[in-house]
Amino acid sequence: MENNLTHIDENGKAKMVDVSAKTDTMREAVAQGIVFMSEITRNMLFGGTIPKGDVLAAARIAGIMAAKKTSDLIPLCHQVPLDGVFVDVIPGLEDGCVVITAIARCTYKTGVEMEALTAVSVAALTIYDMCKAVDKRMVIGDIKLLKKTGGKSGDFIR
Repeated sequence: MENNLTHIDENGKAKMVDVSAKTDTMREAVAQGIVFMSEITRNMLFGGTIPKGDVLAAARIAGIMAAKKTSDLIPLCHQVPLDGVFVDVIPGLEDGCVVITAIARCTYKTGVEMEALTAVSVAALTIYDMCKAVDKRMVIGDIKLLKKTGGKSGDFIR
């Protein structure tokens, strides 16, 4: 039986994919997630009155830092030389929802989807942590890849 799994060797053991023969290309990934919270909490968040401080700045910085640490967090993930990571937090269209978007870019042999997804996830966790004293009913959800460009597999747009 032929093994078509990229992260499993011929003996069934986990392995990191060897990308050394691949060509560097410009790559970008866009990920998004939502934190659902009360409208009161969202107003406090964007009004800058959450007792723990500037949640939006902390979430953006946490997301960027997390993207840079993705290979330390996700087994078998490559260390990607990031050219840029951008994290934004805006009010969602629904009452009591906050939308987090992360963009990761690099010129390398493998993509940056995991870096963008990790940035969104940690930014959401940071918002939760800093707002939990005000709203313990928050829910983190809908974390997804919106778009990726570059590489052999081509572009993806949700």
